[in-house]
Amino acid sequence: MQFWKKLTQEQRQQRIQLALQQNVNFSKDASLGYPASKLDSRVFNDDAPFLKDAPTLQTYVANPNNIGCHTFGTSEKAFSGTQEIEREVLNVIAVDIFKAKENEFDGYIAPGGTEANIQALWIFRNYFFNTYNAKPDEIAILSSEDTHYSIPKGSNLLQVEWLKIPVDFNTREIQKDQLEQIVENAIQNGKKYFMAVANMATTMFGSVDDPDIYSTVLERHNVPYKLHIDGAYGGFVYPFSNPNSNINFSNPKISSITIDAHKMLQAPYGTGVFICRKGLIENVLTKEAEYVEGMDLTLCGSRSGANAVAVWMILFTYGAYGWYEKISVLQMRTQFLCQELDQLNIEYFREPFMNLVTIHSENIPETIAEKYDLVPQQHNEHNKWYKIVLMDHVEVEHLTTFIADLKAAING
Repeated sequence: MQFWKKLTQEQRQQRIQLALQQNVNFSKDASLGYPASKLDSRVFNDDAPFLKDAPTLQTYVANPNNIGCHTFGTSEKAFSGTQEIEREVLNVIAVDIFKAKENEFDGYIAPGGTEANIQALWIFRNYFFNTYNAKPDEIAILSSEDTHYSIPKGSNLLQVEWLKIPVDFNTREIQKDQLEQIVENAIQNGKKYFMAVANMATTMFGSVDDPDIYSTVLERHNVPYKLHIDGAYGGFVYPFSNPNSNINFSNPKISSITIDAHKMLQAPYGTGVFICRKGLIENVLTKEAEYVEGMDLTLCGSRSGANAVAVWMILFTYGAYGWYEKISVLQMRTQFLCQELDQLNIEYFREPFMNLVTIHSENIPETIAEKYDLVPQQHNEHNKWYKIVLMDHVEVEHLTTFIADLKAAING
């Protein structure tokens, strides 16, 4: 690991203190031009004694704005300290986890995976506009039917058609023959440019798409395309449980990746990550943002520097080996659950390298689903699946109680 280290509590506190010192201090500085300040001290006590031992909370009170993209050009000098923290986070994620080359990527801490996925589609659409003079109705988005709803949302916002690829009911694998036919039909109907979205763990099933399926089909038809990886759920699991994976920037076909820190990393909600190769993000430069130093290349604009600090604190508390250990424990718990379900002859789906188990709904009584807050695929009478996510708080004791109740319900 080039950037990812395990630091002591003292080292972490000192690093964040330095970052805050490099930012504008709204409590002491005569900063007249910014439409911002620290959090209101009548509501948020910035003198609370516990803050000195809580760097992330200190940052929330200081209220830095990490507006813009800090891997590209210049940025607002008032918040240079937390911008540097964000760059350190991105180096860990892009280079150490997803095998990008140093200084050959752009990205930012987004308000979540939904925005990060739409950011990718926005960049690709404008890339086709700028490079090929494409028209919106000549561009199509390809992704599986299990894809997160942010993709059809992006389709709607950007006015680019979404083509949904069927998957096998049991294996959740993309049906290659259907993809081939859908691409052929799209080309016959005037589509010339494609954005493909492959999932690194779908939200409902944890299934992982083979991105090469898309690149093989699209290259066979000799059409321009860009390939995005939605790793919002699996991004902090799959690269560690499956270290031989090439779903990363070592695969030259992949242009961008989304990861959520507010899922497996347990950062505060509203913390996603977007990363893309150099030469792409400038397609969404908003030239009208002239008052923002470096202007803006993000969908959201203003965003809290405290989210970057929260991710930094988590990453540098664990270090790479500590994180591998945590994921290994979750994998063992997932395997335990699967073994118990096998003994009950209950059908389920589980991607071997993920910590999510999705069970056929006919095997789960509603009382069990309600007691354990199992999430259905559909909130109606047509639901066919319930999912269990092996998060950090889910202990073996919870699983044994669940299995005992399920067994009693089946035998009762």
